[in-house]
Amino acid sequence: MSEKIENKDTQMQNIMQEEYLKSLDGIEDGQLITGSVVQINNEYVFVDVGYKSEGRLSIDEFDQIPSVGDSVTVLIVNKEGKGGQIIISKRRADALSKAKELKKAADEKTPVEGRFEKLIKGGYEVSFGKDYSGFCPLSKADINKIENPEDLVGISDYFILEKFRIGSNLKTVVSRRAYLENKIKENKEKFFSTVKIGDVVEGTVKSFTSFGAFIDLGGFDGLLHLNDMSWGHVTRAKDYVKKGEKIRLRLLNLDPETKRINLSLKHMKEDPWLSFENNFKVGDVITAPVTKMADFGAFIEIAPDIEGLAHISELSWTKHITNPSEVLKVGDVVQCKILGYDLDKKRVSLGIKQLEENPWDTVSKRYPIGMQLSRPVVKITNTGAFVNLEEGIDGFLHIDDVSWTKKIKNISEFCKEGDVIDVVITRVEPENNRIRLGVKQLENNPWQKLRHDYPKYSVITGTVSEVNDFGVFVKVLGDIEGRIPKYNLVGPDEEYNDSVLKKFKIGDEVSAMVMDVDPKNQKLSLSIKELIKKNQESEVEKYMSNNSDDDTVTFADLISSKER
Repeated sequence: MSEKIENKDTQMQNIMQEEYLKSLDGIEDGQLITGSVVQINNEYVFVDVGYKSEGRLSIDEFDQIPSVGDSVTVLIVNKEGKGGQIIISKRRADALSKAKELKKAADEKTPVEGRFEKLIKGGYEVSFGKDYSGFCPLSKADINKIENPEDLVGISDYFILEKFRIGSNLKTVVSRRAYLENKIKENKEKFFSTVKIGDVVEGTVKSFTSFGAFIDLGGFDGLLHLNDMSWGHVTRAKDYVKKGEKIRLRLLNLDPETKRINLSLKHMKEDPWLSFENNFKVGDVITAPVTKMADFGAFIEIAPDIEGLAHISELSWTKHITNPSEVLKVGDVVQCKILGYDLDKKRVSLGIKQLEENPWDTVSKRYPIGMQLSRPVVKITNTGAFVNLEEGIDGFLHIDDVSWTKKIKNISEFCKEGDVIDVVITRVEPENNRIRLGVKQLENNPWQKLRHDYPKYSVITGTVSEVNDFGVFVKVLGDIEGRIPKYNLVGPDEEYNDSVLKKFKIGDEVSAMVMDVDPKNQKLSLSIKELIKKNQESEVEKYMSNNSDDDTVTFADLISSKER
């Protein structure tokens, strides 16, 4: 009986030894094998890999300490280590697994998650974990131009492995740009295949242009035009959306060929203009806030998304406003009147001055023609001066209406801002908001007196006031200046030369014949030649009258006789 028991024990030992030897034959150095955690202490994790002894791993090889019973993949470093202890490595197993994963991703061009570790010459070092890194050129780090390369350091994303080499750190070349371009292409194709006009989509405000804003819909852009931001008047996109803001918009148009996408913010609401005529009519007075300012007027929101324009000309009856900001600012709540509207163009014209009486309606009664006033000069221009008659109403004194006789080249020769001058009302135009003033009209027009007292061919005497290449200027009645052209300075029988002008000196008394008096243009034309001619004719007539015995003698005969 005891022999049988001994034989049975021997057989069991042989079987176990054979099984053990088989297990030894199945494990090779460099092999990846999955074992089970059997024990953990402060320094090591013990793993049963089905060998004669348990493998031992340092706690440092784990990112997270496992639990007893967890499965762990390790690399057999040496199945017969010192003292017969099997040597295993989880870190090297992870690295080998990562290498296989990266190799497969490189072959299949599938994206791999990585992290921009640091900025190096020409690009970035990208970490893929397990001691594997790649090089991403700056040009392949993003689809957009990188303004500040440091901003990408620390960011995790996916990369395409364009060149992969095991065991050659930074020899692997990766591209985030390729991944992003593929992703954008996929997103765009999905977008065009799944959405339709009228759908509501979500996007992020990316950038602004003069005509609207571009919305990022997932790496590709849609356009939100200024006209589609609000049912009211829009001048700046930044007044309605902010960069980086996520917004919901309605899809207005899709063009599969050009891949253009048009979006609308205003179509997220009902068009308020459809009910405009139910709520407003011409002549209504409304109290509303100023929302925007422009050089040509102020926009006033009379209802949500409905703005009207109070043109600069509709702000005041009397003030000379050059910019609406002189009387209004954004946020002011004002009263205005609806002057008109155009529903097709979505425009409303508003007036503020219409809420006050127009002082120009009664200006003709307050300032009749011929009325004389003393008023201050408020503004000087090249052609005259504005004179304030009352608050908001100025009259204009043209430079030609300062003097009947003096040629004033600049109004500042007569007056300056702040001077109080005497004027007379000469013309009133309420329809044009104009009043003309005069200074010379305070006195009688010496030109009219001159024309009355000295008709054509009469003789007038004056003093030389100027001599120039054109002739001689003579000051006559009431400081009126007449001109004797140089060829009219000599008699009809004399020949003109430049020495003639030298005979005339300023202050000399000169008599000449009046040839033309033009009060309108203030011109007086004189001639010494015609005066001499007239005197000669008088002498001839006198001679003829003294020869009464020969009644047949004529002026022509005398001329002929003289020629002979």
